[in-house]
Amino acid sequence: VRLVESGGGSVPAGGSLRLSCSASTQTFSSLDFGWFRQASGKEREFVAAINWSGGSTNYADSVKGRFTIYRDNRRDTVYLEMNSLIPEDTAVYYCATSTVLSSNENHYDYWGRGTQVTVSS
Repeated sequence: VRLVESGGGSVPAGGSLRLSCSASTQTFSSLDFGWFRQASGKEREFVAAINWSGGSTNYADSVKGRFTIYRDNRRDTVYLEMNSLIPEDTAVYYCATSTVLSSNENHYDYWGRGTQVTVSS
């Protein structure tokens, strides 16, 4: 499984970005996906996850109400819509695949290389 993230960039606080994760796999529609992030000098942390159908999602408390994860199984792509961005959201964002809906990165098998998101105050 090959994952490629895109859509990162630099925005002012209060701005929005939409990240995309394109997956090269014939089993896309059977996989759960998660977004994680890692700020400079910090541990990688869970952001959001979505199950294979898109019917179940899970969010970190820090992003609830601001971020939305969704997927398009016809395009083999998972998205992370990020609104009301704050400087604390600055990080490299990674998408990853799993067979369970989980916030634990140890449950994820394949990872992309990440995309940088920078939010200025």
